[in-house]
Amino acid sequence: MTLSNQALTGRRVLLVEDDYFIAVDLKSWFEEGGAQVLGPVPSVNEALALIASTAEIDAAVLDINLQDELVYPVADALHARGVPFLFATGYDPAAVPPPHGAVALCQKPIDPQIVARTLFG
Repeated sequence: MTLSNQALTGRRVLLVEDDYFIAVDLKSWFEEGGAQVLGPVPSVNEALALIASTAEIDAAVLDINLQDELVYPVADALHARGVPFLFATGYDPAAVPPPHGAVALCQKPIDPQIVARTLFG
């Protein structure tokens, strides 16, 4: 976990995930690596509110489907701020619409080390 620790230390990572167990596992892993976790939040509205009220976000992990709502408005808000993010999902990459097709996609089940390398590697 050396690369991850170096990459994560002091980083502020937004987690947008509606699956409780995935959210808790990712939060724990990021915190053990030295990151400060923002959230996790389970909905688009909560994520947008957190983005609006947080001055500094270093990266984000977004589940595409949040309680039957698509996360793309959150992706747009992060993109507008220049915040790197990736999608963590079970969706096929072809299901991601063109404006977001170039965004990195980590398939569930998620490997936190791959997430850290993708965001900060």
